[in-house]
Amino acid sequence: MDIVPQLIVNSLIAGSLYALVAMSFNLIFGATKFFNLSHGVLAAVGGYTAFFLGTTLGAPVSVAVAGAVIAAAAIGYGFEFFIFRPLRKRKASNLVLLVASLGAFTAVEAIIAILFTSQFRTLSSLTGTPGVVHLGTGVMTYVQVVILASAVAILILLWLVLTRTSFGKAVRAVSDDEEVAKIVGINTNKIIGIVFIVGSAIAGLAGVFAGMDTGIEPRMGFVLLLKGVIAAIVGGIGSVYGGFLGAFLLGFAENFGIWYISGEWKDAIAFAILIIFLLVRPQGILGKKKT
Repeated sequence: MDIVPQLIVNSLIAGSLYALVAMSFNLIFGATKFFNLSHGVLAAVGGYTAFFLGTTLGAPVSVAVAGAVIAAAAIGYGFEFFIFRPLRKRKASNLVLLVASLGAFTAVEAIIAILFTSQFRTLSSLTGTPGVVHLGTGVMTYVQVVILASAVAILILLWLVLTRTSFGKAVRAVSDDEEVAKIVGINTNKIIGIVFIVGSAIAGLAGVFAGMDTGIEPRMGFVLLLKGVIAAIVGGIGSVYGGFLGAFLLGFAENFGIWYISGEWKDAIAFAILIIFLLVRPQGILGKKKT
């Protein structure tokens, strides 16, 4: 049973990374109502920008992280402004938007591989020698503490913005009905653009944290997107808070599920949870059942 504290720690860290992706994915989905697959590659953009600034240029960690978040936000907004917004103006279906987002994902991932090669890299120059925190017999590095704290802090910030500000009310209005929001005078394109900036910045931060914790490679965005989307669906698609809960449920299920079996089954466990929820509660933990 001595392994249980470490399994809990591993679950919290995995859940925190999934939560960052799931919350940001659900934030964008809530406003646009389509599966933005390009969201995943923004994590890779964040990770590689931090690597370039911190390792190649020797920038301090604060500058590298800030640059990574800004780069991810800029590219995410570029996707919205140059690809998704024109398609929405042409009344493109959600399927067309999904395919377009997949194309954007593939193109940026290929560019990253060309610029940095497919070699696995680490952000050790940013983190240095990691200190550790002991939780019983479990061990958590300082970087992992920051990851967990950041996930909780971003959840609280999103809750405050979405429930206590006029911008949050506008986001909820667009999420409920974009056409009605336009009628009452809300600039929906502006609101959706800001949502893309915020969501993309969070995804970029998730990529930086993933690089600090384990490492980066061009396809890292696909793995994070996959787990983030599963967490988003399990928690309730379109619900920021549901994505947070779904992410930690997924993190605990994966890590405790491989207690007695091979770690190669981790992805299978995630898909099994997804299928169970789709069959039993397709609206997710916090989703509202449609009648």
